[in-house]
Amino acid sequence: MIEFEHVTKEFKSVTALKDFSVKIYDGEFVFLIGASGAGKSTFIRLMLRELTATEGKVLVNGIDVAGLKDREIPAYRRSIGMVFQDFKLIDRMNVYENVAFAMRVTSAKKSRIEERVPQVLEMVGLKGRETAFPNELSGGEQQRVSVARALVNEPNILIADEPTGNLDPDTSWEIMRLLLRINEQGTTVIMATHGKELVDEMNKRVLTFDQGNLVRDVLRGRYTENE
Repeated sequence: MIEFEHVTKEFKSVTALKDFSVKIYDGEFVFLIGASGAGKSTFIRLMLRELTATEGKVLVNGIDVAGLKDREIPAYRRSIGMVFQDFKLIDRMNVYENVAFAMRVTSAKKSRIEERVPQVLEMVGLKGRETAFPNELSGGEQQRVSVARALVNEPNILIADEPTGNLDPDTSWEIMRLLLRINEQGTTVIMATHGKELVDEMNKRVLTFDQGNLVRDVLRGRYTENE
């Protein structure tokens, strides 16, 4: 479970989150919506322990993240997969190597890498594309590599930050269906987006941010940022 308990995060004269409280339960699919600067990125960065709260407490998988020592942070982050809008693939590495790299940095055994990487590439629909380089892939394929890399260490939470922002509508739906399948297998999925049609069609839980406040929390919601 993810729990924010009366969290405030201040940056000099700017308050990015204000007395923010929410619980996200294991296995949920949750959209984060709101205008740029509303607090979504701060929420994600607090979860990843890239930031610490000015006030309040952030608990992830039972861990008080602010209490983590520097040496404990890398292991903690392996429980969370991260998918980015701009893919963040390594150009000099092919598909297989990009995904395997996420395991190598955890000192995974070669035999485990050789077992796990093909499994996750097949899961995301990239079987047969192992030797292709990023510049040989479509945008949708590059995002699938990003998803595979986020999943390869078997996290129980997947955060997707505008994962369809650089994709055409048809490809966006392919990525959404992939994220839905991942969620159906038990992974908690948290997705920040401005994609109104995606949010409305998926009909999942929606958290609406506005100037650092949680102004709406609907279990099966629609995109109502501009109401």
